[in-house]
Amino acid sequence: MTSAAFDVLGIGNAIVDVISRADDAFLDQHALTKGSMMLIDEARAEKLYAAMGSAVEVSGGSCGNTMAGVASFGGKGAYIGKVRNDQLGAVFGHDLKAIGVSFETAPATSGPSTARCLISVTPDAQRTMSTYLGACTGLGPDDIDPKLVAAAQVTYVEGYLWDAPEAKKAVLKAFDAAHAAGRLVSITLSDSFCVGRYREEFRALIRDKVDILFGNEAEITSLYEVDSFEKALEAARAEAKIAALTRSEKGSVVIKGSETHAVPAAPVAKVVDTTGAGDLYAAGFLYGFTHGKPLAECARLGGIAAAEIISHVGARPETPLERLV
Repeated sequence: MTSAAFDVLGIGNAIVDVISRADDAFLDQHALTKGSMMLIDEARAEKLYAAMGSAVEVSGGSCGNTMAGVASFGGKGAYIGKVRNDQLGAVFGHDLKAIGVSFETAPATSGPSTARCLISVTPDAQRTMSTYLGACTGLGPDDIDPKLVAAAQVTYVEGYLWDAPEAKKAVLKAFDAAHAAGRLVSITLSDSFCVGRYREEFRALIRDKVDILFGNEAEITSLYEVDSFEKALEAARAEAKIAALTRSEKGSVVIKGSETHAVPAAPVAKVVDTTGAGDLYAAGFLYGFTHGKPLAECARLGGIAAAEIISHVGARPETPLERLV
């Protein structure tokens, strides 16, 4: 690839994570489905927030977490996402810029407040997310600068963006700009509920536009509506150029044409919180990929990043990832 100012440009929902420990009774009381991500309105967000125990607030969002991971490896990242000019918007921007990720998207000056994701972490380390998208939904084609897209080796987006029609248009504009500049594009399927909402659109994207696909076992089996990972793997092989598929403690499998690379999970002493594991896997993989590493090594780096993130509460690295390599 011709030289690029950035390794990865991420486009995502700019969300501040509010992370709190909870028990199963709390989930039942508030009709929350364990392990899922549900979209909620502002009124429900306020009510849930009031009911949660003491919480940690940190800028998050799936793609934001990935960009934090890329930076932690020493990679050069940029991010596009919409916040409001409010307190949580300032938190989001500060956190990204402080770790060296370029974030220049203009904040909204009116309309809904900055998005937040209320994350309940149960003792079994499962995360249950209730997301108020707020200002995120204001992301649109005008926020995409084709010059910025052309300056990144890979443009990476989260499937969650399909929940907002204007954001979807923004992604498609970015994908076209990337390919016009001879760059690559990548998407993560985000979660199996998201896949269920946009299955046909995602499959068309993977066939026609996406260069690198990320998904976990639940997402990829949902995408192809099959009952085993092996069947999903072969279906993905037929449609995706490169697919990096994660399987929790079983590690990950990367496919490209007839190639298959099965890479074991990195060891972790104790699983504390699975929030962000897939986001950080993508960070390690994309860092390796944009630095010319073989696919199996990209997967190994992804596994190292995922192992670091699940060893503590929160979806941003606590130990610089470049140190762990």
